Amino acid sequence: MSECIFCKIVAGQIPCAKVYEDDHVLAFLDINPLMPGHTLLITKKHAETIFDLSAEEAAACGAALPKVASAVFKAMGAEGMNILQNNYEISGQEIFHVHFHLMPRKTGDGFKVPWPAKQYGPGEMEAVLEKIRKAF
Repeated sequence: MSECIFCKIVAGQIPCAKVYEDDHVLAFLDINPLMPGHTLLITKKHAETIFDLSAEEAAACGAALPKVASAVFKAMGAEGMNILQNNYEISGQEIFHVHFHLMPRKTGDGFKVPWPAKQYGPGEMEAVLEKIRKAF
């Protein structure tokens, strides 16, 4: 994808503050961090969403995530970590190339994750479960 900023980073056309790299993924510091150490882990091969990844690419992300997250966590003296991956514009995806946000957290960092909890109505959980099971 010639216009994808992450593909340009992978190709070396745009510099990055590289944290980690292997055959399948690249991790680098976000240029607009929500907090110090905010790192992005991307696939080297272009895929717009997690649904577009091959099993091998997904496994590579799965193997690299704890490795990179652990290094960022330790280096930043974090007390916690959010790992976020958005798919499609409605969920906040701004760059349409698979990427994970690794955000080391500290008390008082000012970052909030508003997540209003809801409960299923009568029979709703079973109906949702059935829909998901049928999708496999």
